[in-house]
Amino acid sequence: MARPDAYHYVVKNALINDGWTITDDPYVIEFGDVRMQADLGAEKVFAAEKQNRQIVIEVKVFDGPGSFISKLHGATGQYGNYRSLLQKISPERKLYLAISQRAYLDYFCSVGVQAIIAHQQIKLIVFDPKTEEILQWTD
Repeated sequence: MARPDAYHYVVKNALINDGWTITDDPYVIEFGDVRMQADLGAEKVFAAEKQNRQIVIEVKVFDGPGSFISKLHGATGQYGNYRSLLQKISPERKLYLAISQRAYLDYFCSVGVQAIIAHQQIKLIVFDPKTEEILQWTD
């Protein structure tokens, strides 16, 4: 198993704090001869809607050394691969990319990155690593 990203447990705790139940850690995506692992699977029952929502989360760290664009290429490619297979094996699950508030403000608010995210239809979870709180969901 791959080593979890630095914010893995922060995001896991933030989801739990937000009322989600972690169902998979990691969430295995298998189709044919391809096997991949996203960071987390979670679900939450919304009583008012009488509905159970299921999500898969990939946590990415954009802070630190290295090119943001290289990290973005890797994250969006991985997200696209996960989404392709999730549509085959578990289409009811929504896929999210979890990023820190700092990464969101420093990089993801730029016009160019917003265009990439919108075109590739990437859903984001923005979290505060200090308070282990989810600040924003974007669809």
